[in-house]
Amino acid sequence: MRFVPFSRKQLRVLTWWREGSPDCRRDAILCDGAVRSGKTLCLSLSFVMWATHCFSGMDFALCGKTILSLQRNLLEPLLPILRGLGYRCRFQSGRRLLTVAWGKRENRFYLFGGRDEGSASLIQGITLAGVLLDEVALMPRSFVEQALARCSVTGSRYWFCCNPEHPFHWFYREWIEKAEEKNCLYLHFTMQDNPSLTPEIRQRYEGLYSGSFYRRFVLGEWCAPSGAVYPMFSPADHVTEQPPKGLTRWYLSCDYGTVNPCSIGLWGYCPADGIWYRTAEYYHDSRRTGIQKTDEEYYEALCALAGERPVLGVTVDPSAASFMECIRRHGVYTVLPAKNEVLDGIRRVSELLRSGKLLFSVACRDTIWEFAQYRWEENAPEDRPRKENDHAMDEIRYFVSTVLSPAPRNQPAFHAAALPRQPAGT
Repeated sequence: MRFVPFSRKQLRVLTWWREGSPDCRRDAILCDGAVRSGKTLCLSLSFVMWATHCFSGMDFALCGKTILSLQRNLLEPLLPILRGLGYRCRFQSGRRLLTVAWGKRENRFYLFGGRDEGSASLIQGITLAGVLLDEVALMPRSFVEQALARCSVTGSRYWFCCNPEHPFHWFYREWIEKAEEKNCLYLHFTMQDNPSLTPEIRQRYEGLYSGSFYRRFVLGEWCAPSGAVYPMFSPADHVTEQPPKGLTRWYLSCDYGTVNPCSIGLWGYCPADGIWYRTAEYYHDSRRTGIQKTDEEYYEALCALAGERPVLGVTVDPSAASFMECIRRHGVYTVLPAKNEVLDGIRRVSELLRSGKLLFSVACRDTIWEFAQYRWEENAPEDRPRKENDHAMDEIRYFVSTVLSPAPRNQPAFHAAALPRQPAGT
């Protein structure tokens, strides 16, 4: 385990609530900015220390977009540090409950996922002494406001953490722009605020993104996307005359359309270089040809594209129920209903393009054409690509999100050894 001193901004997060701090009369703290800037860990550590120092026998909430992301991004790095500092921690995954004790003090921290509008009902009824909302900009407003409404204990406070999104986002308008009005301590983080990141690691993250994703995740800016969705795509870098031989793990991806175009891609993996190759495609535009095709005709095209290859599965637009049933009825291929989270999928595809792990045969002409045409919707109140020239783009996203689903990278070390151990009540 590698120990490093805290940055000045991290120390401010860790101590803002203590008597004698110039920020101790604040009702909330909000940390936003670049990825890997150290904001989540120091905020969550400070949250537990504050709760233990100020309360005993109380309930608190730890909120993330999903329970899984909360456990992975927050609990897994936090618990070893708390135990190393002398806190007694017990996590009951079935109850989604973390119990933290120090001396005779003990508090309960319940985990909640704020994935969609229905999530607000999950947190109703509980009385809280404080709430921490990680990835708050990814949660619906109804869930966030319901969580804040549960904090009715005297002395309760709000703790927020997020990466930037669209500047018209409700959280930006209601909390970041109104931080002083809401008596909220607002701290903006960059990668330089995390001293555990080496220059090499910072350079690696800077190379992962471009366009609006670079401005948000590296520079930490709240900005609207504009221009090409995939500005990093280049025929010189991503198109190959001839995919290598010996490809394995074959998959098909499909964006189904009757009036709109139908796009199907064939993917193979090269063990030698770790790259996924889109080796061939089928693209039918009924408006262009004047011919509408049936499910059976599209199934025949899919089979012809696969040939004799041992295809492991077909990712299909989740709204194409009739075509998925057609594939299942023939009993040849396994149907994989696609994950259709647009922005998360675009981020995953962007990362793979930046790292050179997705390449395309020159035969995939319609795909290459769509990459050049696929653009963000301008002047929209939220992030969204234009609904045009997007059919191959959609099924590439389906394939990446459903089949590859890249696991989070190993996170750089960040440790809390700089704090002296002392009883919570002192």
